[in-house]
Amino acid sequence: MPELKLDSDVQYLKGVGPRRAAALGLAGIKTVDDLLHYLPRRYLDRSMIVPIGSLQANMQATIIGMVLGKGILKGRRQRLEVVIGDDSGYIALIWFAGYRYLEGYFKKGDLFSVTGTVTYFQQRQIVHPEVERIEDEAAQLIHTGRIVPVYPSTAGLKKAGITGRILRQMVSRALDAVEAGIPDFLPDSYLTEHCLKTLSRAMRLIHYPEKMDDAEAARRRLAFDELLELQFLILSSRKQRNKASKSHAYVKPGGKVRQFLNKLSFKLTEDQEKSARKIFADLQSDRPMHRLLQGDVGCGKTVVALLTAVYAAENGLQTALMAPTELLAEQHYRNWVEPLREIGIEAALMTGSLTKAERRRLDDAAAAGEIDIVLGTHAVISESVRFKNLGLVVIDEQHRFGVMQRGRLIGKGMHPDTLVMTATPIPRTLALTLYGDLDISSIKTMPPGRQPSKAVWRTGAARQEIYEFLRERLKSGEQIFIVYPLVEKSEKLDLQAAEDAYIQLKEQVFPEFKVGLVHGRVKREKREEIIKAFQKRELDILTATTVIEVGIDIPAASIMVIEHAERFGLSQLHQLRGRVGRGGKRGLTIAVALPPVSDLAKRRLDMFQASSDGFKIAEADLQLRGPGEFFGTRQHGLPELKVANLAVDADLLPAAREVIVNLLSGKRAPDNDDSMLLKFLEGRLIGRRTMTRFG
Repeated sequence: MPELKLDSDVQYLKGVGPRRAAALGLAGIKTVDDLLHYLPRRYLDRSMIVPIGSLQANMQATIIGMVLGKGILKGRRQRLEVVIGDDSGYIALIWFAGYRYLEGYFKKGDLFSVTGTVTYFQQRQIVHPEVERIEDEAAQLIHTGRIVPVYPSTAGLKKAGITGRILRQMVSRALDAVEAGIPDFLPDSYLTEHCLKTLSRAMRLIHYPEKMDDAEAARRRLAFDELLELQFLILSSRKQRNKASKSHAYVKPGGKVRQFLNKLSFKLTEDQEKSARKIFADLQSDRPMHRLLQGDVGCGKTVVALLTAVYAAENGLQTALMAPTELLAEQHYRNWVEPLREIGIEAALMTGSLTKAERRRLDDAAAAGEIDIVLGTHAVISESVRFKNLGLVVIDEQHRFGVMQRGRLIGKGMHPDTLVMTATPIPRTLALTLYGDLDISSIKTMPPGRQPSKAVWRTGAARQEIYEFLRERLKSGEQIFIVYPLVEKSEKLDLQAAEDAYIQLKEQVFPEFKVGLVHGRVKREKREEIIKAFQKRELDILTATTVIEVGIDIPAASIMVIEHAERFGLSQLHQLRGRVGRGGKRGLTIAVALPPVSDLAKRRLDMFQASSDGFKIAEADLQLRGPGEFFGTRQHGLPELKVANLAVDADLLPAAREVIVNLLSGKRAPDNDDSMLLKFLEGRLIGRRTMTRFG
């Protein structure tokens, strides 16, 4: 058998073989190096194990117990109850969702590790805990004080009989075989400067820490490696892109820009003016613009984007503005088509709902240059769409588009200027990570008269009280949104559906008021009809799914109720809140959470209630959810962060960025250490399509 190396096929590791190697391959483990980078998701530490008899309400704990019994219990909410115990006592584990699958997972006499929050309802219990079956060997290790790594599992691994114990054996053998030969691309000077472990030592400690601090030190080393590679990819792509020159040019703003500004019924805020000046300066450069415009819902980003499009049209260039939903694209078109036409600029709406004849007409008009601004959805990236002279691309709510989609739109022009917008303010650390190749403008001030929206959260037990409050507000002439997370019932999530709720609200709760329903599956014509009726105050209540998160602007709507608020992320709650209070009257959002409400959900809802500052909300959301959920890096075309956590590694990011900036600056000749690191990072890009922010 050949000597094992990091790039050796994992099947040659003792105890693996072809069958297990196939299952490992489906989990992304093809080489010995892949196996070593298949990191524990947590650790079982004897010092962290609490005897079941010592558990108290509201305690967050990890326990080890044997299954004593189980059963599906009937009642107001059907649930699975599993009773586990140790020498000191027993406790019930409760699941309200997914219990049909889980029921078969528990067998009497099996030993489980359980993590969760203890509550009390007729008995001590843990609702929806994190559980893992542990083998006899693992139990023995735990009880002798050993820190045991717990690895992620998949259905394929389980089917192949690759348990946690077997994975631990594989990793141990791999480390014994290759640890001494693990090369380190980080020179000693970098390790010393940033207090990092060598790579071989980090690999040993991440899998088999002697104490929990060892695991964290090892994780930080691997996190630094990830951030280095990410920053190298971003900044080298930016350096390469900045070599490009655009073929179009801009003269100073003229008549159409002035006419557009004069037609506005308001004066731009200081932040809007500042952002517009920076954008105009970018456009006048001979390099393509790549700028991110961020700010809260309602801060006026769209006006800045349209002003930019007017400037492009004034210079004989076309603009494509891509929005994530038909609702938002329709609203942009409805609001701006006439004001633009009055100053001699032609806008058109392009969505998937158009007939073939309408699409053909628009495609021909765009190709002939007869349309100055195309407002649309994904339809604008269709192969049939051609532009005569596309000079500006605007991408609204850009994180909702994949890198390939953005790239296809930009590819319809010759190095067009690009403006991307987001109403989810981005924390600085995340902006450096995901948008390091963009210039960033922020609009932090709201238009005059726009008051901060108030938010409160209540449990489902307060629903009748909430309905009475809403009835009084409806009688005084206010309009209300009621938002639900799904369109149809989902047995898995047990969520109340918008369609069912609409019927109940219309027929039973508010029969004296007019109620409408809108969601993504309502046909475009019907959807427009409903929204216009709500705008004209012909409807009192609009029941909707999160399709209204972006795209509905109803100035008279001052109250929103968000049902199942415990299911929403903090930034999404904040986005929804931005839909009310846009007409001068202070908005009110009532978030209704149904039990079980996890500690994490309570923290989200408390923060939502405490602050209306989108930038503070974004920072808190990053802390609570981590960057992987805040914005999926795959949407950005970047390598996924598997180890680095920007909520806790904020100090590593600028350090990694500084290393790469110095490497790429060309201000000094690279020494041996720099050359070694640069060679490694360039090698990591071989075989990978060089990705920029836009493809």
